[in-house]
Amino acid sequence: MILQFVITGLTVGSIYSLVALGFCVVHNATGIVNFAQTSFIMLGGMMMITFLNWMHVPLAAAFLLSVLAVTVVGGLLERMAVRPARSKEPIVLIFITIGAAILMEGASMMVWGKRHMTFPSFSGDNPIHLWGATIMPQTLWIVGITVVTFAVLQMFFKYSILGKAVRAVCANRKAAALAGINVNRMIMLAFGMSGALGATAGIIITPITATSYDFGLIVGLKGFSAAILGGYGNFLGAIVGGLMLGVLESLGAGFVSSAYKDAIAFVVLLLVLFVRPRGLLGGVEAERV
Repeated sequence: MILQFVITGLTVGSIYSLVALGFCVVHNATGIVNFAQTSFIMLGGMMMITFLNWMHVPLAAAFLLSVLAVTVVGGLLERMAVRPARSKEPIVLIFITIGAAILMEGASMMVWGKRHMTFPSFSGDNPIHLWGATIMPQTLWIVGITVVTFAVLQMFFKYSILGKAVRAVCANRKAAALAGINVNRMIMLAFGMSGALGATAGIIITPITATSYDFGLIVGLKGFSAAILGGYGNFLGAIVGGLMLGVLESLGAGFVSSAYKDAIAFVVLLLVLFVRPRGLLGGVEAERV
C-alpha cells in the first residue's frame, strides 16, 4: 500500500518538478515570478489534443509541435507584454504575468470550450505489477521525461554558450550587456524555455488526469510550492521539492483523507516560508512585495 502511494506521489511530483523548473528558469533570468506558467501547462495539453486528436499528427511529431507552439507563446509573452512595460518593478511584472495567464485561460475557453479532454497514453494502458503495486506505463514516461529534462537543462546551463549567457544575465544584467550579451534576447529565451517546460508537464500528465481551460492553475500553484520547498531558483531544489511534495500529498491523501490532498501543498508552502524561507537546498531569500 505504501509503495503504491509513493509511486503515485513520484508521478505527480515529477509534474510539479517540471513546473517548478519553469518558474526557476524565468526567475533566474529576470528575478520575477512568472504566474503565466500555470497557463503554459494547460496550453501544452490543449495543443497536443489539437495536433493528435483533431489533426491526426503522429504522436512524436505532435509532442514536438505542441512544445514548440507553447515555447513561442512564452517568447511572445516576454516580447509583447513584459518587455514593453514602463515599470520594471518586480510586482508590476508579476501582475502582468497574472493578467496574461487570465487572458490565456479565457482565450482557451473560447477555442476549446469548458469540457475536459484527453488523449491516449503514450504506450498503452497495460499495468505493470511490482511488489504489490501497480505502475501504469504513462508513469514511466512521466518520470523518465522529467529526469531527461533535468539532465538537459543542467548541461545547457553548464556547457552551452547560450546557457552561460542566461546565467550571466541572471548574475548581473549590466555586466552581461557590457560583455556583449543581448540581455533582452536571453530573457525572451528564458520565457520560451519556461513555456516548453510547462507544455511538457501538461502533455505528459493529460492522459492520466485530462485537461481543461482551467487545469493549469492548481498544478501550477503546486509547482510554485515545490519550487519554494526545494529553494526558489535552485534547479536541483525544484526536482527535490516537486518529488517530496508529490509523495507527501499522496501519503496524506492515502492515510488521512483525499479531501485534504490539495491543501497539503499550500500547508507545506506556508510552513517553509515561516521556518526556512530559502527552501531545503537554498534559493533566494523571500521578499516582501
